[in-house]
Amino acid sequence: MTSHFILLYTTTIFIATILPGPSMLLALTHGMRFGAKRTLASAMGNLTVTLIQALISIAGLGTLLVASETAFQVVKLAGAAYLVYMGISLFFSEKIAVDPGADQSGGATSPGKMYWQAALVTAGNPKAIVFFTAIFPQFINPDAAYLPQFCLLMSIGSLIAFGCFMLYALCGQKIVLLFSRAAIGRYINRIIGGTFIGAGIGLAAGNK
Repeated sequence: MTSHFILLYTTTIFIATILPGPSMLLALTHGMRFGAKRTLASAMGNLTVTLIQALISIAGLGTLLVASETAFQVVKLAGAAYLVYMGISLFFSEKIAVDPGADQSGGATSPGKMYWQAALVTAGNPKAIVFFTAIFPQFINPDAAYLPQFCLLMSIGSLIAFGCFMLYALCGQKIVLLFSRAAIGRYINRIIGGTFIGAGIGLAAGNK
């Protein structure tokens, strides 16, 4: 694989990852509520499922999922329902906490819970498998060994996914510090919650 193809792949994955979506929105929310440092647990949840989705695509199961309307719809609807649930919870919660170590109700949120929240949100977007299934063949040299190429592509993708997730988390932390004492601070949860609800509805209503 040439440096040109590596650069092109890196650029493609970065653009696809950095665009706002359910996972990046969760990164922003966790950064606002818990701080960027604690959001590392969420980033690992996102990364774990992203790697699993990539492995499924590599194994050829991505094609099976694309071909199975029922499987695709079940995963999509489950993910959409979870997004709506999170949105409603945020919408009706209190003003965003200033302390990044506490959640909206004033209690501690464990790294494990943050990990699984991110994992579930990421798993609820089966289109990632479709994306990987479509993108990997474009950068694989059929005349070279497959395993080293897949390892390289997945390593680059993992670094980008982790970096983008934490970038959103850092932005979220800066936002809450900026608005924590302002009147707009009490509306942040409603804005983010409404966005989650809209994302869930859009994911459920979207075409394959």
